Amino acid sequence: MPKLTKKVVDAARPRDKQYTVWCSELKGFGFYVQPSGSKTYFVDYRVDNARRRMTIGRHGVLTTEAARALAIQTLGPVALQKADPLLERRTRRASLKVAQLCDRYMRAAESGLILGRRKNRPKKASTLEIDRGRICRHIKPLLGNKLVIDLTRADITKFMRDISAGKTAVKNRTGKNGARVEVKGGIGTAARTTGLLGGILTYAVDEGIITSNPTQGVKLPADGVRSRRLIADEYRALGQALSRSATEYDTPQAVTGAWLLALTGCRLGEIEALRWSEVDEEGQCFRLADSKSGPSVRPVGREAFDVLRTALRVPGIPYVLPALRKTGHYKGLAGAWVRLMNRAALEGVTPHTMRHSYASVAGDLGFAESTIAAMLGHTAGTVTSRYIHRLDTVLVAAANRVSGEIWRQMTGYSAKVLDMSRRA
Repeated sequence: MPKLTKKVVDAARPRDKQYTVWCSELKGFGFYVQPSGSKTYFVDYRVDNARRRMTIGRHGVLTTEAARALAIQTLGPVALQKADPLLERRTRRASLKVAQLCDRYMRAAESGLILGRRKNRPKKASTLEIDRGRICRHIKPLLGNKLVIDLTRADITKFMRDISAGKTAVKNRTGKNGARVEVKGGIGTAARTTGLLGGILTYAVDEGIITSNPTQGVKLPADGVRSRRLIADEYRALGQALSRSATEYDTPQAVTGAWLLALTGCRLGEIEALRWSEVDEEGQCFRLADSKSGPSVRPVGREAFDVLRTALRVPGIPYVLPALRKTGHYKGLAGAWVRLMNRAALEGVTPHTMRHSYASVAGDLGFAESTIAAMLGHTAGTVTSRYIHRLDTVLVAAANRVSGEIWRQMTGYSAKVLDMSRRA
């Protein structure tokens, strides 16, 4: 039994049956010769009283010295740590890539098997759509081809930095219905996407795919406490831009939607999907069948109902903001809002800024945090029953004062009905 060298391997001739040649110097290292003449290097070892044989590679593709180096690398952990390199190889080959794990996670979420953070309910369709976008636009491009079992905290940190730096940002990307969308990076996107990745990897732990979550212990960038709010001059600029929009620029849906965002503190999605059946003017509230925190009753001020009485109504369409050409609801409020902010010369003002500004005005007027939370529909303070017939008069009075103050700052007058064009 000689030491394996290139000369020894080259000299081995094929026989009628496969046979093995062992190395005299490195125990467990050898090669076998097939009747066809091909020669393959391997290592033999024992673990848990069972014999294992692991192929290293074919002679010609590997040199004898390269095969020896790989054999030493493979056999070392067996001797020192009682490792099983063959099992590890099989495990790696069967391991999921991050992209495959994301697909499994989304299938589970779409089946209602993944519970959201709020109230332990299955994720809403709108949340799933956001998750799907973050997976496709950020997670898969950066980590999709990496094995889940290989992910480290260093990978997660680099992932966050790449998104923060805009590595996955794309302009003029074609989105749903052929619309152009802009995929942005930044610190906020990095924090929210890493949060989603952490949830996906927690699912992997629960499913036994990995034993620990590499996102744990990774410090997320601050996902902005949103401090931007409108001051009186900015509210006035917005009101003037909306008055011009009513007759010159935008559709009635966009104008009505923008006023409601300012006067109610509701989320953009809640306003876009608002149904007439959810509008309770007598009770001075919106009885939302579905919100971010589930069914919710929101107190609404008189000025918002003044706006609603002038809103475009389409027979047979249940939505306050009917779609322009289809039977569903209007979905262009976000784009219209950007145009409106340009006309008002307001920077950094998003639909969510209006929600924060509504809360800030309520705080300026001296209302307690619990009252403000109830008006905004926050989980901690929201009135969740759709079947409450009359809201607390304190909440109604608060909503009237807040919307009245916002109306005054936007128009310079006390509340009155705004005359808006009903053009289609």
